[in-house]
Amino acid sequence: MASLKLRRIDLTANNAAAQITKLRDQFRYDSEVVSTAGKKLTHAVFGEALSPVRAVERICSEVRDKGLSAVLSYTEQFDKVKLKADALRVKPAELAEAHASVAPEFLEAIRQVLYNVVQFQSGVLHRDAVMRVSERHELHLRYRPLDRVGVYCPGGAAAYPSTLLMTVGPAQAAGVEQIVVCMPPKDTGAYNREMLATCYELGIKEVYRIGGAQAIAAMAYGVEGLPAVDMIVGPGNQYVALAKKHVFGQVAIDCIAGPSEIVVAADDAAHPDWVALDMIAQAEHSPGVSVLVTWYEPLIEEVNESIAKKLAKLSRADLARDSLERFGALVLAPDKKSALECVNALAPEHLHIQTRDPEAFAEQVRNAGAVFLGPFTPVAVGDYAAGPSHVLPTGGTARWASGLNANDFRKRTSLMRFTRNGLKDIAPDVIYLANVEGLTAHAASVEIRANNNGPEARPKPKVDKVPAAAAAKK
Repeated sequence: MASLKLRRIDLTANNAAAQITKLRDQFRYDSEVVSTAGKKLTHAVFGEALSPVRAVERICSEVRDKGLSAVLSYTEQFDKVKLKADALRVKPAELAEAHASVAPEFLEAIRQVLYNVVQFQSGVLHRDAVMRVSERHELHLRYRPLDRVGVYCPGGAAAYPSTLLMTVGPAQAAGVEQIVVCMPPKDTGAYNREMLATCYELGIKEVYRIGGAQAIAAMAYGVEGLPAVDMIVGPGNQYVALAKKHVFGQVAIDCIAGPSEIVVAADDAAHPDWVALDMIAQAEHSPGVSVLVTWYEPLIEEVNESIAKKLAKLSRADLARDSLERFGALVLAPDKKSALECVNALAPEHLHIQTRDPEAFAEQVRNAGAVFLGPFTPVAVGDYAAGPSHVLPTGGTARWASGLNANDFRKRTSLMRFTRNGLKDIAPDVIYLANVEGLTAHAASVEIRANNNGPEARPKPKVDKVPAAAAAKK
């Protein structure tokens, strides 16, 4: 059994706060840290060493200006796949063939999970609201679904049917009628039969073989054969995240997500083997952030030893080990209060609370994308089947951001109707404030109505004869 070198952080140390901040920020989407292979590829494509931000700006600008030709060119250069324009969109027969070829057990699982997701998401939908003041006014808040939504599904280390379920399901619960899916042209993406079968099962008719920043730009700006969408959702690598940020404003986005994270908050009630597997589960995303925060000191070494043992039996052990040693941490707090402060400072994507009273601990958690309570609620349940979407804020953005849900796919519109008496009641305040701001026409538009009977009092014009044009038609 190989030894494991997880970083240790003692919250009583003088530099503990700086270490926690560094731990939280190591996977910010706007990081300039790029792998050696990534640098070589970027240089080969652009002829110079561009930062991820500049590379994404270049890609998005060219897709906006040149359309499909830029998409096909970048697909060939980044994905090493030369596609013709007519092969970009997956044909209906291909979707049907994939659906017919997968195991019945796979489709049964997809249907059950979709049911769970839609049931939950439908239950949290906001409803139209109205406030009435008799004979004065009515104020309405109306919700309507977006017309067209784009879903990005990554295809890097693995194929992710669960991401389709956790993005398309909430959109369908919200009532979105047009849903577009983009996946890289790989065996883990748009050439994967389980992915295509899931699209077919979900009723998705538009599936495109495009990945990376060029896919985000194509959905945002529209290209030949792919009309633009109103919103883009779904996870991806750093370039996808930066592209979503770049096109925000042209379209809506869900969030700018980085690699997956877990913080396990635990006391002496936690089983070290269970905690170890929870941490490995996030690390096997490779990269992924896995952190234990505990005020029970023996658990630190128990979990470290258990991780080393469990890794030896798992298929992605090398990737998970590398991720744990580079980005994981074992954090010792002097007490529960300090542990809570640490958790809120980290603002993790996933927080798994394995303590004697997880509900009481959770009540004091202010910042977390999703919270998993007790030993029998592993994060994997939320990733795959429970109902809330697994698209969650990362990199500390849970301080202000929330996970994706059906309401994100709906627009709010306010409607107001005042009676004559209602307007007279509110007019003095409107006129006063408009004049304070120097917007005298605003004040006048209210004053003319409040001080006069208005158009309703005007007699209807008399029609003495049928207009000549109308008479000619008769």
